[in-house]
Amino acid sequence: MAEGRVAAENRKARYNYFIDDTLEAGVVLAGTEVKSLREGRADISESYASEQGGELFLVNAYIPEYTAGNRYNHQPRRRRKLLLHRREIVKLSDHANREGGTVVPLRVYFNDRGIAKVLLGLARGKRQHDKRHTIKERDWNRQKQRLLRRG
Repeated sequence: MAEGRVAAENRKARYNYFIDDTLEAGVVLAGTEVKSLREGRADISESYASEQGGELFLVNAYIPEYTAGNRYNHQPRRRRKLLLHRREIVKLSDHANREGGTVVPLRVYFNDRGIAKVLLGLARGKRQHDKRHTIKERDWNRQKQRLLRRG
């Protein structure tokens, strides 16, 4: 997957969840939403994907209004339809329903052709001791890199 410019990233997702699998999806956006995304002011840290009526929607993603968008502006927290194949939607909704997981957006970016894409993650929640282990691992890797640099 060749990625272009990142518009928004959910950095807390890998801390709060175990990411089992990732999937790329297109997203239906209005013109002012695309312009606002290109400015890089979006926030997807509290958003998730949910299935309704056989379609998948990105819920609670914040894309601020475009400053030069006068009366044709969009609503900042509206539901946005995700473009996926039927089998991918079934896979994601089964994971969310049966296995107690959730579907979280990890990154919103523009691909090589300038089209907005969302990287979705099949996630399972971490418990507190798992989060502590993640912090410990990250600190050890950082310290190991420092030691290797010093020689």
